[in-house]
Amino acid sequence: MSTTPPRRPHAAELQKARWRKSSYSGGANDCVEIADLGAYAAVRDSKDLELSPVILSRSALDDLLGLYTDGETCVG
Repeated sequence: MSTTPPRRPHAAELQKARWRKSSYSGGANDCVEIADLGAYAAVRDSKDLELSPVILSRSALDDLLGLYTDGETCVG
């Protein structure tokens, strides 16, 4: 069994990705969009599509969403 992690997505894959808006989005276009990239997920700001998206492993995204849904906050 290989322990090599999956290859991170290339820029061309991000351009072809199917992006969807958060279900928590308001009418003011103030939300994030997410794209499923298999072993990874990409997250971007829906207001500024010129910014590079953040690429997270699925486990990191699950951890992040788990913190959010559990009501915890992050301090930067």
